[in-house]
Amino acid sequence: MRRFEGKVALVTGATRGIGRATAIRLAQEGALVGVNYRATGDPSVTLAKIKEAGGEGFPVEADMRKPDQVIAMVDEVARKGGRFDYLVSNAAINPLMTWDETTIEDYDRIQETNLRGTWVVCQAAAKQMVKEGHGGAIVTVSSISAWVSARTQVVYCGTKAGIWMLTKALASVLGEHGIRVNCVLPGSIATDMSAELLGDPVTLKYYEERTPLRRIAGPEEVAAAIAFLLSDDASYCTSSELLVDGGFITNAEYL
Repeated sequence: MRRFEGKVALVTGATRGIGRATAIRLAQEGALVGVNYRATGDPSVTLAKIKEAGGEGFPVEADMRKPDQVIAMVDEVARKGGRFDYLVSNAAINPLMTWDETTIEDYDRIQETNLRGTWVVCQAAAKQMVKEGHGGAIVTVSSISAWVSARTQVVYCGTKAGIWMLTKALASVLGEHGIRVNCVLPGSIATDMSAELLGDPVTLKYYEERTPLRRIAGPEEVAAAIAFLLSDDASYCTSSELLVDGGFITNAEYL
């Protein structure tokens, strides 16, 4: 399918995991994709895979903790693409640490990247869409951590809950401009970010046994859900949250 032919998208945090899979999926379906990366990252693998999939993409550098860079990134995508149709706000960090080991500096780094970064890029993208006057769609990436706590992810949980509610609030004010805003909440996904957590056999067994589908998902499965929410197939969906967790939330217990 080529549901995004002639459209332009930006995917933040697109050098690995869910972001990479999403950038590839959107490009494969016809979108020209801005592949966001930080100065310490490398977009080359994502761009190569986009090309292999028959799509088109280009790199755009910005650190989500630096609002000026984020706003400039949105401007660059609109300029290079000639328009701005879709945003996937995916960039996030999740350093594992206990609540009593978390410093103010740790808190600021996680919050500024995850929650404030989401706000800045969503606001800039929405302004660009309103300016262009053709509507658009935004998907934010939250987590089941918005609903279920974890001992070593206390601040992360707070930021993901904030992203979830921010999505709903943005949807309520952007609908009049033809802009839909929805949220995906992934569960246990095999990514670089989750490698430390799921690399522990006991933890891996716990998640597999508590998930009704009895397995860990691949990032491509989240990308498919994001592509649906961006597409016209979800034309009457806004302010929605889509769990992509294999049913884990049904059986969740504190770990």
